[in-house]
Amino acid sequence: MRALAAHFNTLLFKRRPWNVQSRNVSSFNGKAADEASLEQEAERKIGWLLKLFFAGTATFVAYQFFPYMGDNLMHQSVSLLHVKDPLFKRMGASRLARFAIDDQRRMKIVEIGGAQELLNMLGSARDERTQKEALKALSALSKSDEAVKALHNGGAISVIKSTPDTFEDAEIGAYKSNLLKRFQDLRYDISS
Repeated sequence: MRALAAHFNTLLFKRRPWNVQSRNVSSFNGKAADEASLEQEAERKIGWLLKLFFAGTATFVAYQFFPYMGDNLMHQSVSLLHVKDPLFKRMGASRLARFAIDDQRRMKIVEIGGAQELLNMLGSARDERTQKEALKALSALSKSDEAVKALHNGGAISVIKSTPDTFEDAEIGAYKSNLLKRFQDLRYDISS
Protein backbone atom coordinates (compact mmCIF):
# COMPACT_ATOMS: atom_id res chain seq x y z
CA MET A 1 0.00 0.00 0.00
CA ARG A 2 2.84 2.36 0.89
CA ALA A 3 4.71 1.49 -2.30
CA LEU A 4 1.59 2.34 -4.28
CA ALA A 5 1.27 5.67 -2.46
CA ALA A 6 4.93 6.47 -3.13
CA HIS A 7 4.47 5.66 -6.81
CA PHE A 8 1.34 7.82 -6.91
CA ASN A 9 3.24 10.72 -5.30
CA THR A 10 5.99 10.35 -7.89
CA LEU A 11 3.46 10.63 -10.68
CA LEU A 12 1.77 13.68 -9.14
CA PHE A 13 4.89 15.62 -8.31
CA LYS A 14 7.18 15.02 -11.29
CA ARG A 15 8.39 18.62 -11.20
CA ARG A 16 9.40 18.36 -7.56
CA PRO A 17 10.87 14.90 -6.97
CA TRP A 18 12.72 16.07 -3.84
CA ASN A 19 9.44 15.85 -1.82
CA VAL A 20 9.15 12.10 -2.33
CA GLN A 21 10.97 10.02 0.24
CA SER A 22 12.26 6.65 -0.80
CA ARG A 23 11.37 3.73 1.45
CA ASN A 24 14.33 1.69 0.25
CA VAL A 25 16.84 4.01 1.93
CA SER A 26 14.97 4.05 5.22
CA SER A 27 16.54 2.41 8.24
CA PHE A 28 13.14 0.90 9.17
CA ASN A 29 13.03 -1.35 6.10
CA GLY A 30 12.78 -4.55 8.20
CA LYS A 31 10.01 -3.14 10.39
CA ALA A 32 8.07 -1.96 7.32
CA ALA A 33 8.07 -5.47 5.87
CA ASP A 34 6.87 -6.87 9.21
CA GLU A 35 4.13 -4.25 9.40
CA ALA A 36 3.05 -4.98 5.83
CA SER A 37 2.84 -8.71 6.50
CA LEU A 38 0.88 -8.05 9.70
CA GLU A 39 -1.53 -5.82 7.79
CA GLN A 40 -2.02 -8.48 5.10
CA GLU A 41 -2.64 -11.16 7.71
CA ALA A 42 -5.17 -8.96 9.53
CA GLU A 43 -6.97 -8.19 6.26
CA ARG A 44 -7.09 -11.90 5.43
CA LYS A 45 -8.54 -12.76 8.86
CA ILE A 46 -11.13 -10.01 8.63
CA GLY A 47 -12.04 -11.24 5.15
CA TRP A 48 -12.64 -14.74 6.50
CA LEU A 49 -14.72 -13.36 9.36
CA LEU A 50 -16.88 -11.43 6.90
CA LYS A 51 -17.30 -14.52 4.71
CA LEU A 52 -18.33 -16.63 7.71
CA PHE A 53 -20.75 -13.95 8.88
CA PHE A 54 -22.33 -13.77 5.42
CA ALA A 55 -22.61 -17.57 5.14
CA GLY A 56 -24.19 -17.79 8.60
CA THR A 57 -26.67 -15.04 7.81
CA ALA A 58 -27.61 -16.63 4.48
CA THR A 59 -28.13 -20.01 6.17
CA PHE A 60 -30.32 -18.48 8.87
CA VAL A 61 -32.45 -16.64 6.32
CA ALA A 62 -32.81 -19.78 4.18
CA TYR A 63 -33.98 -21.87 7.14
CA GLN A 64 -36.47 -19.19 8.14
CA PHE A 65 -38.09 -18.52 4.76
CA PHE A 66 -37.80 -21.59 2.51
CA PRO A 67 -40.17 -23.85 4.50
CA TYR A 68 -42.91 -21.25 4.10
CA MET A 69 -42.27 -21.13 0.38
CA GLY A 70 -42.69 -24.92 0.21
CA ASP A 71 -46.02 -24.78 2.06
CA ASN A 72 -47.23 -21.95 -0.14
CA LEU A 73 -46.32 -23.89 -3.27
CA MET A 74 -48.23 -26.92 -2.01
CA HIS A 75 -51.29 -24.77 -1.32
CA GLN A 76 -50.99 -23.16 -4.75
CA SER A 77 -50.70 -26.57 -6.39
CA VAL A 78 -53.85 -27.78 -4.62
CA SER A 79 -55.65 -24.59 -5.63
CA LEU A 80 -54.67 -25.28 -9.26
CA LEU A 81 -56.75 -28.46 -9.02
CA HIS A 82 -59.87 -26.31 -8.45
CA VAL A 83 -59.54 -24.56 -11.83
CA LYS A 84 -61.71 -25.80 -14.69
CA ASP A 85 -58.92 -25.76 -17.27
CA PRO A 86 -57.35 -29.24 -17.60
CA LEU A 87 -53.91 -27.75 -18.30
CA PHE A 88 -53.80 -26.05 -14.90
CA LYS A 89 -55.12 -29.20 -13.24
CA ARG A 90 -52.31 -31.20 -14.85
CA MET A 91 -49.76 -28.64 -13.69
CA GLY A 92 -51.07 -28.81 -10.12
CA ALA A 93 -51.07 -32.62 -10.13
CA SER A 94 -47.55 -32.70 -11.55
CA ARG A 95 -46.32 -30.35 -8.82
CA LEU A 96 -47.96 -32.45 -6.11
CA ALA A 97 -46.31 -35.58 -7.52
CA ARG A 98 -42.94 -33.85 -7.27
CA PHE A 99 -43.61 -32.64 -3.72
CA ALA A 100 -44.58 -36.12 -2.46
CA ILE A 101 -41.04 -37.28 -1.73
CA ASP A 102 -41.38 -38.32 1.92
CA ASP A 103 -44.14 -39.33 4.33
CA GLN A 104 -44.28 -35.93 6.01
CA ARG A 105 -44.89 -34.09 2.74
CA ARG A 106 -47.35 -36.72 1.54
CA MET A 107 -49.38 -36.31 4.71
CA LYS A 108 -49.19 -32.52 4.37
CA ILE A 109 -50.70 -32.84 0.89
CA VAL A 110 -53.45 -35.08 2.29
CA GLU A 111 -54.11 -32.65 5.18
CA ILE A 112 -54.56 -29.64 2.90
CA GLY A 113 -57.02 -31.56 0.74
CA GLY A 114 -54.79 -32.48 -2.16
CA ALA A 115 -55.66 -36.17 -2.16
CA GLN A 116 -59.41 -35.55 -2.34
CA GLU A 117 -58.93 -32.95 -5.07
CA LEU A 118 -56.82 -35.40 -7.07
CA LEU A 119 -59.62 -37.97 -6.77
CA ASN A 120 -62.15 -35.35 -7.92
CA MET A 121 -59.83 -34.45 -10.80
CA LEU A 122 -59.50 -38.09 -11.81
CA GLY A 123 -63.24 -38.64 -11.64
CA SER A 124 -64.05 -35.62 -13.78
CA ALA A 125 -61.12 -35.90 -16.22
CA ARG A 126 -62.17 -36.02 -19.85
CA ASP A 127 -58.79 -36.51 -21.53
CA GLU A 128 -56.08 -39.10 -21.03
CA ARG A 129 -53.31 -36.64 -20.16
CA THR A 130 -55.29 -35.29 -17.21
CA GLN A 131 -56.11 -38.82 -16.05
CA LYS A 132 -52.46 -39.80 -16.32
CA GLU A 133 -51.23 -36.83 -14.24
CA ALA A 134 -53.88 -37.46 -11.58
CA LEU A 135 -52.97 -41.14 -11.38
CA LYS A 136 -49.27 -40.28 -11.29
CA ALA A 137 -49.80 -37.91 -8.34
CA LEU A 138 -52.02 -40.44 -6.55
CA SER A 139 -49.34 -43.08 -7.11
CA ALA A 140 -46.74 -40.79 -5.55
CA LEU A 141 -49.03 -40.22 -2.55
CA SER A 142 -49.76 -43.93 -2.16
CA LYS A 143 -46.21 -44.66 -0.99
CA SER A 144 -47.32 -43.62 2.51
CA ASP A 145 -49.57 -45.99 4.45
CA GLU A 146 -51.48 -43.13 6.11
CA ALA A 147 -52.04 -41.47 2.76
CA VAL A 148 -53.40 -44.75 1.36
CA LYS A 149 -55.79 -44.92 4.31
CA ALA A 150 -56.96 -41.36 3.59
CA LEU A 151 -57.36 -42.20 -0.10
CA HIS A 152 -59.41 -45.29 0.78
CA ASN A 153 -61.63 -43.22 3.08
CA GLY A 154 -62.10 -40.74 0.23
CA GLY A 155 -63.41 -43.44 -2.10
CA ALA A 156 -60.30 -43.82 -4.22
CA ILE A 157 -60.85 -47.45 -5.18
CA SER A 158 -64.13 -46.83 -7.00
CA VAL A 159 -62.75 -43.73 -8.74
CA ILE A 160 -59.61 -45.54 -9.86
CA LYS A 161 -61.56 -48.56 -11.09
CA SER A 162 -63.98 -46.34 -13.01
CA THR A 163 -61.13 -44.73 -14.96
CA PRO A 164 -61.24 -46.24 -18.46
CA ASP A 165 -58.21 -48.11 -19.78
CA THR A 166 -56.68 -46.76 -22.96
CA PHE A 167 -54.69 -48.47 -25.65
CA GLU A 168 -52.67 -45.38 -26.58
CA ASP A 169 -51.24 -44.68 -23.14
CA ALA A 170 -50.06 -47.78 -21.29
CA GLU A 171 -48.91 -45.68 -18.32
CA ILE A 172 -52.51 -45.12 -17.24
CA GLY A 173 -53.02 -48.87 -16.91
CA ALA A 174 -49.72 -49.23 -15.06
CA TYR A 175 -50.60 -46.48 -12.57
CA LYS A 176 -54.07 -47.98 -12.05
CA SER A 177 -52.74 -51.48 -11.42
CA ASN A 178 -50.00 -50.18 -9.08
CA LEU A 179 -52.53 -48.20 -7.05
CA LEU A 180 -54.96 -51.10 -6.81
CA LYS A 181 -52.10 -53.44 -5.86
CA ARG A 182 -51.05 -51.00 -3.13
CA PHE A 183 -54.58 -51.02 -1.72
CA GLN A 184 -54.62 -54.81 -1.88
CA ASP A 185 -51.22 -55.05 -0.14
CA LEU A 186 -52.59 -53.02 2.77
CA ARG A 187 -55.60 -55.36 3.04
CA TYR A 188 -58.23 -53.03 1.65
CA ASP A 189 -61.10 -54.64 -0.21
CA ILE A 190 -60.79 -53.69 -3.89
CA SER A 191 -63.68 -55.85 -5.12
CA SER A 192 -66.24 -53.07 -4.64
